[in-house]
Amino acid sequence: MVLEGSSEALCPPPSLELRPSCNKSQPSPPLGSCSTPHDGLFPGDKEPVKYGELIVLGHNGSLANGDKGRRRSRLALYKRPKANGVKPDVIHNVSTPLVSKALSNKSQHSISYTLSRSHSVIVEYTHDTNTDMFQIGRSTESMIDFVVTDTAGSSTSGGGGGWQVQGAAGEGVGGGGGGQSAQSTISRYACRIMCERNAPYTARIYAAGFDSSKNIFLGERAAKWRTSDGLMDGLTTNGVLVMHPAGDFVSEPAPGVWREISVCGNVFALRETRSAQQRGKLVENESNTLQDGSLIDLCGATLLWRTPTGLRRTPTLKQLESLRQELNAARPQCPVGFNTLAFPSLARREIVDKKQPWVYVNCGHVHGYHNWGYRKDKGHNVGPGGTAPASTGERECPMCRRVGPYVPLWLGCEGGLYLDAGPPTHAFCPCGHVCSEKTVAGWSQIPLPHGTHAFHAACPFCGTWLTGEQGHIKLIFQGPVD
Repeated sequence: MVLEGSSEALCPPPSLELRPSCNKSQPSPPLGSCSTPHDGLFPGDKEPVKYGELIVLGHNGSLANGDKGRRRSRLALYKRPKANGVKPDVIHNVSTPLVSKALSNKSQHSISYTLSRSHSVIVEYTHDTNTDMFQIGRSTESMIDFVVTDTAGSSTSGGGGGWQVQGAAGEGVGGGGGGQSAQSTISRYACRIMCERNAPYTARIYAAGFDSSKNIFLGERAAKWRTSDGLMDGLTTNGVLVMHPAGDFVSEPAPGVWREISVCGNVFALRETRSAQQRGKLVENESNTLQDGSLIDLCGATLLWRTPTGLRRTPTLKQLESLRQELNAARPQCPVGFNTLAFPSLARREIVDKKQPWVYVNCGHVHGYHNWGYRKDKGHNVGPGGTAPASTGERECPMCRRVGPYVPLWLGCEGGLYLDAGPPTHAFCPCGHVCSEKTVAGWSQIPLPHGTHAFHAACPFCGTWLTGEQGHIKLIFQGPVD
């Protein structure tokens, strides 16, 4: 490789091993190639070490077409039989025409920073035996451990995608991304999570992931800069945002502040818009270390990180089924039709049953389904009995006369989204997903990214934007009259 100028002007000379971190306040940024998420038990071990689990918001336990392989709504990260992490090793200043040759070595991990048409900086990485690396993106290539596609929002404005921005940095080398849609706003190689193989198994997140040639390419238009210690850092085009909870996610749920994570794992305030070229201000007192309840937004899908300790405090699928059976055993009845209501089995989620309980979301009164009670609105002709086209959406509760949406109730099936295993007494508005009081109160406080610079609280089970004063309602059931 031909070097241009004095390497000391930017960083240590190419023959000198770099300091162990792109971020001075943290240990080595472990990067690495990816393999299968879990390759089985270790010889002599009773069970594998679990680092944590990633849960995609808005899917309520499984993807619409079912969880298949690496494409699923939830993924557990386990300690690998053999470490696959890498760490910074050597930095080169090269002329841009030589970049393609430098990046053609598929056995060498590297990050390329294009500074101009005639100048690039390439950072090579070497194997790190102390870390495991997991990559996330919409590419279906083998180096991606967790394939994530855009989550369609359920609000009228759209709650998931919708960013009108160009392809994310990290997609300039390798080609053949295997993405699901040309308009997807999630990068093919969106981010990577590095986990320390020794206790306490700290997990850290970094923007961008290595492609099939083991490269990360930050093009000329991507935000990039030299750090104070002479190294390089940058941001992906669409950005990787992270919000750590302000307190303990379970005992004291409270939202933190959304930040942006750089390629080297540094923390920055948000840019003015999602893909602005000017980076935000460095936040030195915060880190890229994931906590129980940390949220990761990939510009089109938001992921929740749960630690093994946090997951032990959430209900299992078996416990959720038990809660459903307890609800039905109480024989709730429609206060008008007096017919017994029943929540459908978890396997029949999103399929409306004739015994399905429905709720007026502005008051919480639970009924069976009925096709009357529409309010007369301008432009709608109301027929005998107060009926009107279902498109009007507004109903008058026969118990309290409050007017509002009338929707079926669904039990939240993704236990990892719960903040406790309390009884399912509340529902999100206006979607009708039912869970514990603590869970609805906690998620109603969390602003989730939408568009280029907007945020809005949403139901974690379906992604619908929350409405009303609180975003949730206490359910009022009527017991059997006998």
